[in-house]
Amino acid sequence: MTSKTLLRILAMATVVVMVGATVAEARRSGSSGSRGSRTNAPPPVTSTAPTTAAPMQRTTTPAPAPGMQQPGMAPRPGMTPPAAQGSRWGGLGMGLAAGFLGAGLFGLLSGQGFLSGLGSLMGMLGFLFQFALIAGIIYLVVRLVRGRREQDAGGQPAMARMGNAPAGPMGGGNAMPGGAPMGANPIPGMAGGSVAAAQRAPSDTIGVTPQDYDQFERLLANVCEAYSREDLNGLRAMATPEMVGYFADDLKDAAGRGLVNRLSNVKLLQGDLSEAWREQDSDYATVAMRFAIIDVMIDRASGRVVEGNPQGEEAVELWTFRRPHGATWQLSAIQKT
Repeated sequence: MTSKTLLRILAMATVVVMVGATVAEARRSGSSGSRGSRTNAPPPVTSTAPTTAAPMQRTTTPAPAPGMQQPGMAPRPGMTPPAAQGSRWGGLGMGLAAGFLGAGLFGLLSGQGFLSGLGSLMGMLGFLFQFALIAGIIYLVVRLVRGRREQDAGGQPAMARMGNAPAGPMGGGNAMPGGAPMGANPIPGMAGGSVAAAQRAPSDTIGVTPQDYDQFERLLANVCEAYSREDLNGLRAMATPEMVGYFADDLKDAAGRGLVNRLSNVKLLQGDLSEAWREQDSDYATVAMRFAIIDVMIDRASGRVVEGNPQGEEAVELWTFRRPHGATWQLSAIQKT
């Protein structure tokens, strides 16, 4: 096997791995649903979720026209202006690097060499100079954006701790250890914020109660349980029709590949309120939750785990709940961080 053939094989393998990783990431990190008039605005960060939530990838709420404020929207305390969302591949810098890599891989695959377009020593020097210049600009931009995000996250309010009310039945019937209900106590030793920030209250114009926090925690467990059972009727009682539609699509996609997504051992570890508000005839509450979960994809025929960690993992998500006045809460959106 010649060196050129080996390089072509390695290049093709790299492309396959990158594409496969991208597909898996998209499947496991989507944000879906609606948050009323605030769907296209990121919820305020909290102690539990100190980074900006991912924008909605699936939603029935149309995006506002560029430069137009969403209906009913007003600046909210603790809310940072919406910013461009960086990708998990590293944003602008990795995008440019991927462009250079793609050009090199194309040269290898076409048999013209990795740097066939440079042509000469002067071309090589010119390329290196341009690359160094672009890299320097990217470094400055990344430092500026990172510093601004850290400054924004450091001054956000810490919300009330979502405590340890009993969770709904999950698989083996786990229950949260006894303690105060969610929202009853402030989070001690908040990381990344000052004492003054920890004493500020979240944006709550409807008055979320400890009983509401109990419902949020039960919905976290019960929605995961119903989804794992592929119980769409059960999900209809706990989620909006839009979210049930997304759940049905995901379950159908997994079934088409001969897989089933099993969720078990869900245990809330920490949570706090991001914001709660009222619009027209509905109340909304967005809650940041950090929880332990076993989330695996299982082959239907053999029962073998083909993806995920059977030992469990931790997840941080923002769940938005909606209720018509006088009715019970339903899940209306899930956002990843």
